Amino acid sequence: MMPPGLRKRWLFLLPSVFITYSLAYLDRANYGFGAAAGLAKTLRITDSQSALLGALFFLGYFFFQIPGAAYARRKSARFLVFWALVGWGTMASLTGVISNFSLLAVDRLLLGAAESFILPAMLILLTNWFTSAERSRTNTLLILGNPITMLWMSLATGYLIRAVGWRMTFILEGLPSVLWGIVWLFIIRDHPHEVSWMDAESTKYLGQQLQHEQLQLPKVAGLKAALRQPGVILLTVQYFFWSLTVYGFVLWLPSVVQSSAAQGIAMTGVISAAPYLIAIVVMLVVSHYSDKSRKRKQFIWPFLMISSAALIGYCLTAGYGFWWGFGFLIVAGAAMYAPYGPFFAVMPEILPRNVSGEVTALVNSSGALGGFAGTWLVGLLKALTGSSISGFLLMASSLTVASIMLMYIPGAPSRSAKVLTQLAAED
Repeated sequence: MMPPGLRKRWLFLLPSVFITYSLAYLDRANYGFGAAAGLAKTLRITDSQSALLGALFFLGYFFFQIPGAAYARRKSARFLVFWALVGWGTMASLTGVISNFSLLAVDRLLLGAAESFILPAMLILLTNWFTSAERSRTNTLLILGNPITMLWMSLATGYLIRAVGWRMTFILEGLPSVLWGIVWLFIIRDHPHEVSWMDAESTKYLGQQLQHEQLQLPKVAGLKAALRQPGVILLTVQYFFWSLTVYGFVLWLPSVVQSSAAQGIAMTGVISAAPYLIAIVVMLVVSHYSDKSRKRKQFIWPFLMISSAALIGYCLTAGYGFWWGFGFLIVAGAAMYAPYGPFFAVMPEILPRNVSGEVTALVNSSGALGGFAGTWLVGLLKALTGSSISGFLLMASSLTVASIMLMYIPGAPSRSAKVLTQLAAED
């Protein structure tokens, strides 16, 4: 039986992890509202330059993830996240201060660099604290910071921009990350044995379970050897296509809603929140059943295919009135978010701890390039054609490719009966 002291992990760790990722997503996604509120007009930049500013974040996000993951594994995920919080909060606030296009481009690039450490570092942190049987749920509670942030940010940012303008909105939404960094440093530790609130029996039990899981995995010498493992390259490439769609959707949805529904910026925020509200519910359900069944692929690729079909549905019905098309966008948004928890549980289940963090960073780096492509290309296609249809067809095609590639990714190696019995007893 699982010692009762282990239940404290969910209360002490996961709220802090959720808040941190939520703040990260706030400071990367509010650019879409700034763009919809007239950032380009105020700064006298073209639509294509505005699209480039949104996309430059992802170039910075791409370059530092693997070194960051290596530092988090060997040294401290806790300290890495602290410095990242301070860095990106500062850069996010400066977005509302800078008026020069070149300086704003550098600021967006540095914002991406600061945020690049967050997801790999926190996924590594969670592998120190939670077993494989819990991982889809813990990953989901982390990544819920994404759609929940989009939900409240979509509601709040529109009204905030209307009240104080887009410049002050960027400043006010960047400062909480800096303040939260201090709180994070005081309440988070890298390993169970470093905290006083978990008893020795629980710490020992958890260590044994995590060690048993490592014994079931193949030995991999390093990142170069990991790249030769079946499925790693597939995971990396498919996540590029998945992220192309996610970030194209997130950053340009407010502009599509505002232009199609002919609403003010405040009501645009309210309407744009709907896909993320449904996504929250679906993510929780999917992660629960993925952990319960110990299956991952079966809870990933079908949802991406559903999202692709819904994006095509939007393109076919957008000309018949806003609400028909928007109904498809709600389905598309919920389905593309649904499988995140199971997906990020795959890497530590097919690779040992000494490389799974770096491979996760590699996969997420590929997603950053996809985010760059999606943000830039969807915005560019909209600027060139005057319509969102071509960009959304691009996103639908990308999700189809990602879904097909995921079908061929190998699952986790089989575990011994003893380990399976122990993990089942925890539930």
